[in-house]
Amino acid sequence: MAGLPAFSQQVPAIDENIPYLVTFGANSSTSWGDDDFCQIFYCVIPKSQTGPIYLRVYDPDTGGSLDELKGKFNTVINFSIFGGKGCWSDAVQNSQSLANNKKGFLLASKSFGVDIKYDKKWYTFGPFNPSEGEFIEKLGGRVFKIIAQGVSGDDGNLYQYFLSTSPDKNAPVEGGNFFTYKYHFRLSDDQKHISQIYPFVDDKTISVEISNFDWDNDGTIRIFSNSKNGTYCDISGQDNWVVKKFPIVAAEKNTTIELQFMKNQSVKVLNNNVVVTVKNQYGVALPFFVVPIGGIPVYSPKIRMK
Repeated sequence: MAGLPAFSQQVPAIDENIPYLVTFGANSSTSWGDDDFCQIFYCVIPKSQTGPIYLRVYDPDTGGSLDELKGKFNTVINFSIFGGKGCWSDAVQNSQSLANNKKGFLLASKSFGVDIKYDKKWYTFGPFNPSEGEFIEKLGGRVFKIIAQGVSGDDGNLYQYFLSTSPDKNAPVEGGNFFTYKYHFRLSDDQKHISQIYPFVDDKTISVEISNFDWDNDGTIRIFSNSKNGTYCDISGQDNWVVKKFPIVAAEKNTTIELQFMKNQSVKVLNNNVVVTVKNQYGVALPFFVVPIGGIPVYSPKIRMK
């Protein structure tokens, strides 16, 4: 994965066709689509970047028109930025709990409740010197971590990230990238929208377990790769996980696969929040890069025959 090309700096990426990330307050019901009220993302800063970088959060407060209200807005979400030794290397990929992933050095932290000045506005963390991240050779640069944690309340916070070279505008860091091991996101309400996310399959993977939480029977989930042409995944109902195992053939190793989400065409499902993970045969989570490494996979019958 070293030497990554320039990727999107926005999370969710435009090509994923996902409106927002979502994190609920700590007192929420998991039936609203968040299983643990915490989301962890990593960003990779290439070795070529020597100037300061900034991590920007769009609509960080919980209380505006974008967020999901339950009764009266009472939710606080904390955003924390980590760097330094252990930021990525000491994290436990098969467990996204805070106890196992608050590793590294805390660089910045801020909690947001109801605050109109941040409604549909950007808040900027930084500046950060790239050297404050943890250098990971195989990822091609230095790694920072951002954790969104529900502190209190029972509403849903919808937000986006951007990796920037500017404190007051979205100016991409050339060659930068984001990834996560457990994707919490909001699907579009538009039944015509098709969303997709992109897990990377390494050379040690011989099978994957694809899990989804609280899908609410909102359509279908399919797998595309150079050897799979829309294979269907099992889907979850409300407030439960569904896990399905799939073999990985030789041609799929060291490539990206695509998970595609097609909404229910007969029944309109609104405000659907979903959690998705992909793990290998050892139970270790595989990373979702916001833009696919090596490009979007294209099915090839010839590869499948080999």
